[in-house]
Amino acid sequence: MANNILFNDFPAELAELRSEYQVAIDRVFDSGWFILGKEVEAFESEFARYLGVNHAIGVANGLEAIQIALMGLGIKEGDEVITTPLSAVATTLAILAVGATPVFVDLREDGQINENLIESAITPKTKAILPVHLYGNSCNIEKIKEIADQHKLVLIEDAAQAHGSLSGSQKLGTIGSIGCFSFYPTKNVGAFGDAGAIVTNDEKLAITFRQLRDYGQESKYKHVRIGLNSRLDEIHAAILRVKLKHLDKQNAIRIQNAKAYQDIFQKSGIEYIAPQDNTTPNYHQFVIKVTKRDELQAHLKSLGIPTLVHYPILIPRQPMFSDQYSVLNLPTADKLVTQILSLPCGPYLTQDQASFIAKSIVDFFAQR
Repeated sequence: MANNILFNDFPAELAELRSEYQVAIDRVFDSGWFILGKEVEAFESEFARYLGVNHAIGVANGLEAIQIALMGLGIKEGDEVITTPLSAVATTLAILAVGATPVFVDLREDGQINENLIESAITPKTKAILPVHLYGNSCNIEKIKEIADQHKLVLIEDAAQAHGSLSGSQKLGTIGSIGCFSFYPTKNVGAFGDAGAIVTNDEKLAITFRQLRDYGQESKYKHVRIGLNSRLDEIHAAILRVKLKHLDKQNAIRIQNAKAYQDIFQKSGIEYIAPQDNTTPNYHQFVIKVTKRDELQAHLKSLGIPTLVHYPILIPRQPMFSDQYSVLNLPTADKLVTQILSLPCGPYLTQDQASFIAKSIVDFFAQR
């Protein structure tokens, strides 16, 4: 059984959906149009409708989705953006790309930004709060929105891992002023390369974002602002249209796999990161918190069970910052990164495989 377990089972996905992908790709080939055409327009419309927002703007990747959001808001050098220290580094790189300063706030025990520490990090230079819905779980986005509204700050959701996740009945990425998504291949909606999107209900911002992604053009060859080349191409848009149709079904399988893990871990005392009350995660990752993490990971590898650590180094502890954040006190985050381990939980993992993985973990600790 273990030999058939992949962390991201792309071969199984292709076996199921290849014919749909081929139809979508052939449609692009037959059109002779490859950048910002009908497929992009259709995907943007379908993604906006799925999320329940007015506007979705396809861009080149998740990092630039955040960067363009910040650019469109006029956030620049001298401004501060409050964010999490535990995420893909792209979240912080987007802040740095506009010249602003990331202000890192410590975490809750579940890896989400600690909403109770945000207000103490606000200064006159603060312009936005940029939380991440880590692992596809919701942070306390309602409380963070209250803080942002009270202090007249813009709330930008990094929903790169949260396609289809809910807070109450509302899709993540739609609660703040702006939501930013990645369609990197490993995401719950993944392209066959890099891709991303920005979503908003603000028409003026949507117009600005569309200009920024395309060299700052208002119309062809009329550049009204300094922009980027960050356009979602037609082939990726066509593929994403296929992926989006299967998202809810695949998320439901992820939830079933997560339950298979939970049923075993609850009985054995293995700690895992659980969603907050009144939220529905998409289980982009199923993450446990354990001692002897590295030993466990090596043991599981010997059984043919792949695991990953998302993420082993906090962003402000990365070498690129040298000693810039050396005095930053992040006790919960610093401890958490030594304990977390992501288990396979994708839509092509079977519940039997999930049970096998969970029992292998329980057996590892029972023998020590």
